[in-house]
Amino acid sequence: MESNDDIFEVLRRYTAGLSVALGYRDLMTRLHSERVRGLSEAIGERYGLDEHEVSALRMGSSFHDIGKIGIPDAILLKPSQFDDEEWAVMKRHSEIGEDIMLSTGLEGAQQAALVIRHHHEHYDGGGYPDGLSGVAIPICSRIIAIADSYDALSITRSYHNARNHDEIMEIMRREAGKTFDPQLVEIFYEIIEHSPYRAA
Repeated sequence: MESNDDIFEVLRRYTAGLSVALGYRDLMTRLHSERVRGLSEAIGERYGLDEHEVSALRMGSSFHDIGKIGIPDAILLKPSQFDDEEWAVMKRHSEIGEDIMLSTGLEGAQQAALVIRHHHEHYDGGGYPDGLSGVAIPICSRIIAIADSYDALSITRSYHNARNHDEIMEIMRREAGKTFDPQLVEIFYEIIEHSPYRAA
């Protein structure tokens, strides 16, 4: 019988091509996903997730944005803010990512897909796609939400300028208990100051 680690290692090997495909579609998103994985793992380990949960977190964070493969270039690469219709299309990337992961049919894919689907849920219920709140949001998704937001704010994209570490941390503090799980944010505060992924 395969261990949980073996299951997720097989899943990782068979989905590696998805990461390469994402890199060809949008290299910045692939590099962002790699940094989010590193930050997410650090948070998860400090929180005390078991090895199975860390493996699921590793997969979910690696592929949290894989659904952007299914977003039209006119939106994905748009050099300005989205209008309401475009934003509705962009928000579908979490559900598309879930579909892509599930389509592998591999053991462990269902858990990773659930993590991907819910990484934009907000702690106060104001996120998407399902409006989950609090502990109803999978723990791995709550962790990815923090790592994803921190890194996204630290890089320049066509629609926003990069913010420095202090500016990002001020935003994160304001959003604790709203967008983010406040307990996980406290853990994030502890690790980010010494993390290789800390913004300048």
